[in-house]
Amino acid sequence: MALNLKPSFLLLTFAFSLTIFSFVPTPTCSRAPPSEFATTVLDLSASLHQAQQVLSLNPQLLETSLQQEQEAQINPTSTSSSQFSVNLHTRDSLFNAKHKDYKSLVLARLARDSVRVDALNFKLHFALNNISKSDLHPTQTELLPEDLSTPVASGTSMGSGEYFTRVGVGQPSKPFYMALDTGSDVNWLQCKPCSDCYQQSDPVFDPTLSSSYSPLTCQAQQCQALDVSACRNGRCLYQVSYGDGSFTVGEYMTETVSFGNSGSVAKVAMGCGHDNEGLFVAAAGLIGLGGGPLSLTSQIKATSFSYCLVDRDSPKSSTLEFNSPRPADSVTGALLRNQKLDTFYYVQLAGVSVGGHMISVPPETFAVGQSGSGGIIVDCGTAVTRLQTQAYNSVRDAFRSMTRNLRTTNGFAIFDTCYDLSSLQSVDVPTVSFHFGGGKSWLLPAKNYLIPVDESGTYCFAFAPTTSSMSIMGNIQQQGTRVSFDLAHNLVGFSPNKC
Repeated sequence: MALNLKPSFLLLTFAFSLTIFSFVPTPTCSRAPPSEFATTVLDLSASLHQAQQVLSLNPQLLETSLQQEQEAQINPTSTSSSQFSVNLHTRDSLFNAKHKDYKSLVLARLARDSVRVDALNFKLHFALNNISKSDLHPTQTELLPEDLSTPVASGTSMGSGEYFTRVGVGQPSKPFYMALDTGSDVNWLQCKPCSDCYQQSDPVFDPTLSSSYSPLTCQAQQCQALDVSACRNGRCLYQVSYGDGSFTVGEYMTETVSFGNSGSVAKVAMGCGHDNEGLFVAAAGLIGLGGGPLSLTSQIKATSFSYCLVDRDSPKSSTLEFNSPRPADSVTGALLRNQKLDTFYYVQLAGVSVGGHMISVPPETFAVGQSGSGGIIVDCGTAVTRLQTQAYNSVRDAFRSMTRNLRTTNGFAIFDTCYDLSSLQSVDVPTVSFHFGGGKSWLLPAKNYLIPVDESGTYCFAFAPTTSSMSIMGNIQQQGTRVSFDLAHNLVGFSPNKC
């Protein structure tokens, strides 16, 4: 009997609980950085203009750029060690959801973000509670042959997918927009024939038209490394669920992946998804940049990779690069790994300062414990930085105490600290900085932590608390900064204005 790998799992007896922290905020300070870093200017006029413009972005305006990228991906030079570079695009520049106003767009982004954070924490708790892949079994039901001949259907957008890159797949190479994810490992794209596929911008990949398509056997090392797999007619089947009901199911294969005109790599393991539901509208699939053995970074044996994320309200693009040198002016922190979960990239954070004053939090707040709990990960798929409740309360209270001159307003969604800045053109706000070992500091631009949530001038402090032991450094804080993962030397670098 054939297998239809659906998202429901038969789990062994399993229970976990989220640790709930209850702290009294203590925004005391110490080790003040230089006074010139106490405040910075937020250009309200520019950010509101950009917020208004994003609603009118027309994805069709990317046609010329898209054609150029397609032409660049024809017959790329094959290599396994060169520097690779591809363009990055924001979700909203490729897919216009036709929101009625900027407020509804922000609410949609925050809803996706909350789902994303839940999925990351679910993955961590799976690891901490020693739930192994042998405990996971796909539901075994019959998959009829006619199920693979139904037309492509629309799906809902429930995954992260905030930034897309364009890579080529197959021989000859066909270009596809793929969502980036540093929080997962398995690469996949939608494939013909479709049992159930969501709508994407590009034609669905047809493996019969690629000379380099090769299905993996059930005994293949890559198949054995999957968390959930099955076997049908000697071929490996994969299943990936993202914790929000989204999933992809299909054959596990190897294919040639091309990086624009900078080269290609053969025999990259990736999923050929025939049933993909509730996932990334517009993107053809997902590129996993995590630290596990099945990620793209691991498979191409990259010694480093970096990305620069443009503002999500901007139609501009930036780049994703592999094996390129880290910018000389990077502020670096130690790259840490969790023995329980090799996917996530943890950074050794010494502390956070507000207005030039270090916030007092226990030293273990951002440390990865021996049990695998705690720490802070750098994630391009999460938008809003989540800090452990104690740290968040301290940072927020310090920011509030230094902005008493600003008119406050009601909270918005996950944000509890918001301001009515509608009567101002610009405003001085306290700086917020991340600090690493050796006295190194990364000063965030004001627009990376005080963001508009509507078109009328309501701005909110773009951090949020988490009851999980794990904190997350999100992409709002990373915007405009080249984030480099030096895998060879175990460093994470942050270099502003390198997009």
